[in-house]
Amino acid sequence: MRTVLHISARKRRGLGPLWHAIIQAHDSARAKLPTPVLTRLLQEAVAHQAPKRRRRSAPKLRYAHQGGMNPPIVVIHGNALDHVTDAYKRYLEGRIRAHFGLVGTPLRIEMRSSRNPFDEGRARSR
Repeated sequence: MRTVLHISARKRRGLGPLWHAIIQAHDSARAKLPTPVLTRLLQEAVAHQAPKRRRRSAPKLRYAHQGGMNPPIVVIHGNALDHVTDAYKRYLEGRIRAHFGLVGTPLRIEMRSSRNPFDEGRARSR
């Protein structure tokens, strides 16, 4: 959601809402996102709309945690996450922004797939 604030330097009007928006953006950039809340949000989002399946493997989103601040980074762990589309990442971003009230700051979402221990065994046997 984008907000347009009108100010007048000559008449010194509109500065109160501008300062409020700056403080709100700063607070959003430095927000703490607890792991249990992020994981619950992730599970609810997946239950509401699962990521699209590609070929034989379906992405499995396991849990999420905060990976950094200013701007906030949310790290999602799971399997086959390289198949998650950008549209689904935007969907997750919207759910996180709405829940925590994040405005005026970028939100990065990183996907980290688990390593499959059986991939090495199959590669050696061939």
